[in-house]
Amino acid sequence: MSTAFAIPGNTASTFLTHFFGSGLADDTYVVERFKTMINGDIRPCLDQPPAAKKGKRKTTRPTATRKAVQALRPERTEIIVCTGLKTRGGVQLWGSVATGLLCDRKQKG
Repeated sequence: MSTAFAIPGNTASTFLTHFFGSGLADDTYVVERFKTMINGDIRPCLDQPPAAKKGKRKTTRPTATRKAVQALRPERTEIIVCTGLKTRGGVQLWGSVATGLLCDRKQKG
């Protein structure tokens, strides 16, 4: 596991990248988007396109190529999880508010 920070300042493009498994070694990835709420809950993003139904009651999940996954940038309150279809490795992209990077933490006492 490796973690890399990209902190250009207090901008909306500040995010955390976390690679898991074999990282970006696959060609096709399943893309899941989540939103973080004010109370700390993480919920699936409702504005992503609905899964298309094909025939038997199966739904297809949104997929992307490796190049498209590398170009993804999360919003401040968004978490993007990309999982490889073959190797099950991938990447998580956490926005600045979702990670708490810009939180002002103060100790009492």
